[in-house]
Amino acid sequence: MFTDSHCHLTFPELASQMPALLDAMRLAQVDRALCICTTLEEFDSVLGLAQQHNNIWATAGVHPENEGVAEPGLGDLLSMALHPRVVGIGETGLDYYRLAERCVADMAWQRDRFRTHIRAARQSGLPLVVHTRSASADTLATLREEGEDGSAGCAGGVFHCFTETAAVARAALDMGFYISFSGILTFKNAQDLRDVATFVPLDRLLIETDSPYLAPVPYRGKPNNPSYVPYVAAELARLRRCTVEQMAELTSRNFEALFKRVLLT
Repeated sequence: MFTDSHCHLTFPELASQMPALLDAMRLAQVDRALCICTTLEEFDSVLGLAQQHNNIWATAGVHPENEGVAEPGLGDLLSMALHPRVVGIGETGLDYYRLAERCVADMAWQRDRFRTHIRAARQSGLPLVVHTRSASADTLATLREEGEDGSAGCAGGVFHCFTETAAVARAALDMGFYISFSGILTFKNAQDLRDVATFVPLDRLLIETDSPYLAPVPYRGKPNNPSYVPYVAAELARLRRCTVEQMAELTSRNFEALFKRVLLT
């Protein structure tokens, strides 16, 4: 019934618990999960998991924060995108949260990496999984500069684990992107985010856990996993005045509409 559109099942906190996690997903009626790639070095593990389990899919990408890892070339991403269990490009985007002694100008390498992912998404026909933190203006600007305006031929995709303002959400929606909400939606101090969730069109909503991070209430502070995504759906259903079952159905349908390849494998 439920679909977790973004999780990291190959991270050490979860990888050693796969049989138990799959059982927990089944009991929670979480039928599908998208396992996100964050480095080239991790890709074989992410893909292997998707090939081993018919209810798990994979993406191909390198997270914007990851330094000291293999840098993805366009050819690398396009080659990985050929695998039928790979349904998206990312996690990609921009993250200026931990600049430390650096300035925004010093983050040109992140913007270059993001452009490579955008071009790979357009050429492969797969949607982008976009991460943005403390960098929304540059994230939107880079997408626009690469021609992502929602028109035919654009990659489109999803702004995952959305925590930005209503203005950023509207800009992303205008560009044809989906908006995905995580367990943060259930946090007491997240009223601004709940306000955003009330106006996103129903056909552009996704839910996720971002496991092993950001466990929803009542599990906040504990390791997250895909079996907790119903709590996100429940809060979203409350905000949108529908049943949890209806929210599960529409977000799963949206997942299929965005990640079209899941219906082919």
